[in-house]
Amino acid sequence: MKVIGYYKSLPADDEESLVDLELPRPSPGPRDILVKVEAVSVNPVDTKVRANAAPPEGSPRILGFDAAGTVEEVGAEVMLFKKGDQVFYAGAIDRPGSNSEFQLVDERIAARKPESLSFAEAAALPLTSITAWELLFDRLRVPYGIKTQNDALLIINGAGGVGSILTQLARRLTGLTVIATASRPETAAWCQSMGAHHVINHHNPLDRELKEIGIPQVRYVASLTGTEQHLPAIIELLEPLGAMAVIDDPATLDIKPFKSKGLSVHWEYMFARPVYQTADMIEQHRLLSEVAALVDAGVLKTTMREELGPINAANLRRAHGKQESGRSIGKNVLASF
Repeated sequence: MKVIGYYKSLPADDEESLVDLELPRPSPGPRDILVKVEAVSVNPVDTKVRANAAPPEGSPRILGFDAAGTVEEVGAEVMLFKKGDQVFYAGAIDRPGSNSEFQLVDERIAARKPESLSFAEAAALPLTSITAWELLFDRLRVPYGIKTQNDALLIINGAGGVGSILTQLARRLTGLTVIATASRPETAAWCQSMGAHHVINHHNPLDRELKEIGIPQVRYVASLTGTEQHLPAIIELLEPLGAMAVIDDPATLDIKPFKSKGLSVHWEYMFARPVYQTADMIEQHRLLSEVAALVDAGVLKTTMREELGPINAANLRRAHGKQESGRSIGKNVLASF
């Protein structure tokens, strides 16, 4: 089968950073489905792993987490899917990824793809939807579907993949006032199209920016990037007893200054359930099933921004470069081998 992998960590513009390969088609374990991959999208985790985690000598690593495709074969204990089902999922960081013609994924972290979306449109959603949903409803514990809250949520980096779907979830499924950050006209417009009530500039002090729109403090902060840089402002702008959820990788995170306000800090890492095989791992299947239903009902929409062509090494290198530029909006998707 066709795969795209890498043997050593190299810059995305190096032709050896991602290469086209042929590997044997895998066979499903008891809870696995074997998926014929139809579309994938690229996330920051793809570029971080490629740049920093060299595989063992002589063994390629296959990246790719988001995918949409068709079930080709099922394991002996699979109960949720059958051959021919169209699915979408984000996979697991400790298994071979979706940059592959066929991929094994545990049925408990996959769901039927939204019927109203193409494979490419669906592939933009799984990883960021899981991250945003868990961050908002599990970590920050914002009540789902209750629209009577008078609180506000600040989303740092609203135009990125997670920010794009988090904005939609918060705007459409809660009563929160949603404030996204962006620094360019095109990213500000994207945040507004996703449903943000307000957009402020993260190149300026965030506490000052909030005061200028008449909202000096918020109950919740979703810090999706630049947490170290923005931390002093975050402490100032959070209400007493407020909460911050973090998904990026700050070198240090001193939360002692949070104490005087009684603020809470939460980590969101969507791979925790599949990596540790938690007892509630099937919650990601349920979560994605709910996302699919909301998409088909017109409540949520795809965050696909650009389709970059077929799934091959050259196009994936281009997608990695766009992701690493820091100027990517929404999700970049590749479709078909």
